[in-house]
Amino acid sequence: MAAPEAHNCKNPRFSELSRYWELEAGSDCGTFGIRGYRPISLSWIGSDSVNELPDSPTPGHTASTATSFKTTEMRIGLSVRTKIAQGLLTQREAFKRDSLWFAYSQQSNWQLFSGDLSRPFRTTDHEPELIYIYPTDLALPWGWRLRYSGLSLNHQSNGQPLPLSRSWNRTMLLAGMEKGNAFHVQGKLWYRTPDGDGVDDNPDIADLIGRTELTGVWNVNPNNALSATVRHSLRAQAGGSVKLEWLRKLGDSGFTGNNSGLRFHTQLFTGYGDSLIDYNRRRTVLSVGLSLVDW
Repeated sequence: MAAPEAHNCKNPRFSELSRYWELEAGSDCGTFGIRGYRPISLSWIGSDSVNELPDSPTPGHTASTATSFKTTEMRIGLSVRTKIAQGLLTQREAFKRDSLWFAYSQQSNWQLFSGDLSRPFRTTDHEPELIYIYPTDLALPWGWRLRYSGLSLNHQSNGQPLPLSRSWNRTMLLAGMEKGNAFHVQGKLWYRTPDGDGVDDNPDIADLIGRTELTGVWNVNPNNALSATVRHSLRAQAGGSVKLEWLRKLGDSGFTGNNSGLRFHTQLFTGYGDSLIDYNRRRTVLSVGLSLVDW
């Protein structure tokens, strides 16, 4: 009698999106384990400008004095998630697994090179998220497959008092499709839910950062991946942004081992929303560093 197949969310016989969201019985790794979400990263960044005097149309939300920040700084990105429930709507499915996740991401911009300012953290954004994923397996034209759909309740804020407080809440529709192991596309469409206290830190944020996001990834080979992310406001007076990324696998030999999740990570961003404090400032930012993925 053959031994049952071990569950392994990194089992290469399952597709990338199946492993990532654990869409099938064989790619299910159970609940309450810690997973990676977005890359954990440490990067040097250089930009064409820096926000010395953050402002917002809301009264009392504009800094009173400018701070001479440098356009070069370090960026630290942390991001984890855990599956808190599964099989909510797929109890009778032999192979499909829906799931409910809690995720937390944090991005900090550190003015490491501003010794005269005592090297402060210029801004830190916090992003908790509750995500439901349903395995929507559907054949599409030209060899593509719709792999999942979902819903997310997302909060993002910078945790600052006035006049630098910035935050918003969003309800997101999610979907992802893939073509073999080489290509996948993931989309988000969101509605900004009103703030409960009636005070809007950033009333024009959806027009500038956007209302939708589309990310396409090309796995060029086992060591290299290219991606592009586009955000758009869905308005004639478009804000939004474009982000291009290259990830190069490190550690095929030496102390890191053959299954290293470490990547050399290069990113070029232009548009609005590089951080919440910059939500209404168009910036172009080059980022070079290391990222930990697939851990």
